[in-house]
Amino acid sequence: MKRLLFNLTFQVIAAILLGIVVGIYFKGFTPVAEKISQTFIKMITMLITPIIFLTIVLGIAGMNDMKKVGRVGGKALLYFEIVTTFALIIGVAVANIVRPGDVNLVAAPVAHTAAETKALADYQKAASEMNWGDFFMHIVPSNAFDAFAKGDILQVLFFAVLFGFGLSRMGDTGQSLVAFFDKLSKVFFNIMHVIMKLAPLGAFGGMAFAVGKYGLAALKPLALLMGSVYATMAFFIFIVLNIICRLYKFSLWHYLKFIKEEILIVWGTSSSESALPSMMEKMEKYGCSKSVVGLVIPTGYSFNLDGTTIYLSMSVIFLAQVFHVPLSIAQQLVIIGILMVTSKGAAGVTGSGFIVLTSTLAAIKVIPVEGVAILLGVDKFMSEARAITNMIGNGIATIVIAKSEGEFHSPEIPK
Repeated sequence: MKRLLFNLTFQVIAAILLGIVVGIYFKGFTPVAEKISQTFIKMITMLITPIIFLTIVLGIAGMNDMKKVGRVGGKALLYFEIVTTFALIIGVAVANIVRPGDVNLVAAPVAHTAAETKALADYQKAASEMNWGDFFMHIVPSNAFDAFAKGDILQVLFFAVLFGFGLSRMGDTGQSLVAFFDKLSKVFFNIMHVIMKLAPLGAFGGMAFAVGKYGLAALKPLALLMGSVYATMAFFIFIVLNIICRLYKFSLWHYLKFIKEEILIVWGTSSSESALPSMMEKMEKYGCSKSVVGLVIPTGYSFNLDGTTIYLSMSVIFLAQVFHVPLSIAQQLVIIGILMVTSKGAAGVTGSGFIVLTSTLAAIKVIPVEGVAILLGVDKFMSEARAITNMIGNGIATIVIAKSEGEFHSPEIPK
């Protein structure tokens, strides 16, 4: 019983239920609940730029190893981009077909203040003015430090790519700086672990605010979104990834059975990183060479996040529907382009997908960043599906690259 009380999943479930009760019966608490959720979001937001900067720099600087294996590294990156792009497109397509945000929070039968009405009008205007030219011009910062100070995600990403490239060219002389950045990255993720312990409080505030302000109708789109995300990830695993497995002549079912312990670990922790060491060991036992496993699995944790990209694409379109922000196909393609970059900053750590969602909304500037509070109540449940999909996708990528390089042998796999 004591262990259950300290389980984060149990705490979030209890907080959500409590938030619903408070939202229904204590309407006067709604302003306080809003402040609680906003404070939690601000705590996450303060870590966005350093975490994404360090993740991108370390990923690119680590490409020294990829240069040594040459063709393997290129194949891995090409595979990652193709598959994650498919994941993004599928996510956007499902969100547009199902349209979970149409039964939305903003359209609930409540009276809006003049400020709310004006804010929605501003976001809608920004969406209509969004174009490719301004987007690409804005990526390049005139001052890198100013980009960090303003929290401009796209400009920080641009600078991080150049910084990582410059660091990778230093070779062995740059390893001390790489080691320092690696330690600094771990510090920020440790801070994130501490903040995520407050997730039940944030979920309570977000749910109490949503229900208190918009009524129980607020729960319907969230349930529909969560169901859509799970169904889309199941489709991606059992259809898209299964096709890839068949093309490279191995069984998805045998592979899933082989890594069942790792799936359970990830399910319990909501983090694909928790199974990283055992996953690398399992991939070697499955038949992949040690060099391919050592290259593809760690790199995939930054560049091959299939579950995270599905979640991000569906959540962004969902929030656009919720806030009545009309997005044309061209504008949605711009968002996909941004997500292809920002999703690379999502490491396999609990809550990182939520960070990237926030940073993506901040980057496109057409959907209220505050809208992520709506998702606080169900994000924890979707994080488990994200992490499992990410891990399964990374394992399959490793087998594909190993087979394409002739560095795969066929051991006796348990049937």
